[in-house]
Amino acid sequence: MSEQVTAIVLAAGAGTRMKSRRAKVLHEIAGRPMLGHALDAVRAAGVDRVVTVVGHDREQVEAAVAALDPSVTIAVQAEQRGTGDAVRVALDAAGADAATYLVTYADVPLLSAETLRALVDEHRANGRAVTILTSEPEDPTGYGRILRDGTGAVVAIREHKDATDDERATREVNSGILVVDGPFLDRAVRALSTDNAQAELYLTDIVGQAVTEGLPVGAHVLEDVWQTEGVNDRRQLVRLGRELNTRIVNHWLAEGVTILDPGTTWIDTGVTIGRDTTILPGTQLLGATTIGEGVTIGPDTTVRNVEIGDDASVVRTHGSDSVVGPRATVGPFAYLRPGTVIDEGGKVGTFVEVKNSHIGAGAKVPHLSYVGDAEVGEGSNLGA
Repeated sequence: MSEQVTAIVLAAGAGTRMKSRRAKVLHEIAGRPMLGHALDAVRAAGVDRVVTVVGHDREQVEAAVAALDPSVTIAVQAEQRGTGDAVRVALDAAGADAATYLVTYADVPLLSAETLRALVDEHRANGRAVTILTSEPEDPTGYGRILRDGTGAVVAIREHKDATDDERATREVNSGILVVDGPFLDRAVRALSTDNAQAELYLTDIVGQAVTEGLPVGAHVLEDVWQTEGVNDRRQLVRLGRELNTRIVNHWLAEGVTILDPGTTWIDTGVTIGRDTTILPGTQLLGATTIGEGVTIGPDTTVRNVEIGDDASVVRTHGSDSVVGPRATVGPFAYLRPGTVIDEGGKVGTFVEVKNSHIGAGAKVPHLSYVGDAEVGEGSNLGA
């Protein structure tokens, strides 16, 4: 991306169907807020600047943005008047000086950087004013329909509530994600009207405006419909979470990790796993957990932010913020609390709880013990 590209991430919606005190875009999938997935994708796509539009639950979302990416510019949509107004707010906050704008949403967690790069590249290669990311879901209900003329050219996007029965029969839908020429976007959003079923400023109406001006408009059709699916309620959150987990599991299978039961194994996006590791059923690998090569982990094990060395074994264990050294053995039924460090070849056995303690190389705590704030020397044998 040689010319300047600014990404606008829309995160101002109310998310009332989540029925939650937490802002919708802060609900997590694979250990990361949906907003985090969106910011990761636009940054990895190579944009020069990111603007996030906030509104409902403003304080929560602003704090999350600051923690996820402090370089992001915040734009506040004080009154929710539609996506067109949200983009106008973003332009006012960041300055409408970019050559190209990429507009996306904070609640489409499976959208990839590769897709965004392809969208921008196609837009530039064809010299368009607007390029829309579209897909053809099995059930297009609720989505804006892509309207094309007899030559196949895109001429408008019709929101579901405004569409006729014939228009609703169209399978191709607008994902809401689009790339727009900078100067055109600035003047187009300021000319939008609320003359529609929802009395809002629809960003999608800029497509018709571009056509009226004789400017080129096109669509990038995405076969992977999962990437354009958004989250509005907890059922959709679970559904997309399951799909993302399947993709993560398949990635690690391809990288030489054995996962005996993918259906009961959950792996966060921040986890790394070495080759020839075996993950047994009922295992959750969470947070920034790192696992070496040749490790056996599980069954029925949950670890969060745990570092596990090569050839270690962790069985039926719950652990967090701990270090398990190479060839160490943990479990079954062990509990590793924050600050636990087990050196090479150490053992923490059955019904042992360890907190903020250092278990030296080759030391053993075989069973029925609590070790807290302690230093257990190399080769020691400590037990009930």
